[in-house]
Amino acid sequence: MKEIKIPELAESITEGTIAEWLVNPGDKVEKGDPIVELETDKVNVEVNSDYAGVLVEVLAEEGDDVSVGDTIAKVDENAEAGAVSEPSADAPKEEAKVEAPKQEESSTPAESTEETVDNSGVVASPAARKLARELNIDLTKVKPQDPLGRIRPEDVEAANQAAQSAPAPAAKQTPAAASTQEFTKPVKVEKMSRRRQTIAKRLVEAQHNSAMLTTFNEVDMTAVMNMRKERQESFVAKNDIKLGFMSFFTKASVAALKEFPLLNAEIDGTNLIIKEYYDIGIAVSAPGGLVVPVVRDADKLDFAGIEREIVRLGSKARDNQLGLDDLSGGSFTITNGGIFGSMLSTPILNAPQVGILGMHNIVKRAVVMPDDTIEVRPMMYLALSYDHRIVDGKEAVQFLVRIKEMLEDPYDLLLQG
Repeated sequence: MKEIKIPELAESITEGTIAEWLVNPGDKVEKGDPIVELETDKVNVEVNSDYAGVLVEVLAEEGDDVSVGDTIAKVDENAEAGAVSEPSADAPKEEAKVEAPKQEESSTPAESTEETVDNSGVVASPAARKLARELNIDLTKVKPQDPLGRIRPEDVEAANQAAQSAPAPAAKQTPAAASTQEFTKPVKVEKMSRRRQTIAKRLVEAQHNSAMLTTFNEVDMTAVMNMRKERQESFVAKNDIKLGFMSFFTKASVAALKEFPLLNAEIDGTNLIIKEYYDIGIAVSAPGGLVVPVVRDADKLDFAGIEREIVRLGSKARDNQLGLDDLSGGSFTITNGGIFGSMLSTPILNAPQVGILGMHNIVKRAVVMPDDTIEVRPMMYLALSYDHRIVDGKEAVQFLVRIKEMLEDPYDLLLQG
């Protein structure tokens, strides 16, 4: 019997949640076959079997939290398809350190998984532990019916019913209990995904751990829109991809970062890490929440190369196929709320980065021209959020002005490649 354990995922990822079992007990698997999908803080990853055989036992249910090194399943290399593991009547359960007599086992229905013991000494089946987590029940306070002290799901149910019938003192109420409160009108309670919890945590941390400030400007998009219209057909014919807005903003950001390098830095204790590379994160709204895949070495890509990378990464994000390498690193981020109709916003820093550029929707507005005439122009508000600990207001404002200048005269960007 071989154990399937959660492998090392990445340096910053030590745990995850079982999202979906891809095979069932009794199914035959080959070495390298994906058997379970694991939801982590950043991406969903597949855990592969290290052995060929039959999956005979599952030790973690969908929705369970697991850590690197945890055993989640067992594979029998000699079993035939259809075989599943059942507890032995006379074999000691090593993890629980409980040896059940044969006569007791014969009167107790067999379960498909073994009981396990935690640090508090509680012996319970995985099903009982899962139910206790869902109901917010402390297993140390559950009274088992089993004479050997093993907790079953029915024991957890009984404890939950007892807890509901006995009102708890107001002083002991916890935030977790709020989800069980009664509402006078219909509601739907859903558990936040691990990724959504992580997004929430990091956004709050970014605000608490940085001196975040936002500066605004507006850009006349006439020149960019005219250039796209004039060159779209030839661009597509040559590169087999459309010329979008993001390549202009990415190129302008890279050029501005070269002039104002502190926007391309991060803080490490009392040191400044000024990056001499330009890996630009592009915020994407994916089904599981906001993700920021990274366009590597954007300074070395032409317009077509940037557009291809954005399309590739966006497609992977929507299909939930992004890998850890797609999301790691990044020196500066661009987010485009305009595609959803946002007129103005203050984007939150993507820590540990110290700058993020916010794009918004393009709106035709009356603009006073240099000769005092009034024209209708396609205008966009820009927002730059920055960490005021290392970026002064003067630099931030000049950075945004430089982007505005390049977008209003985009031919310079084309000459830069």
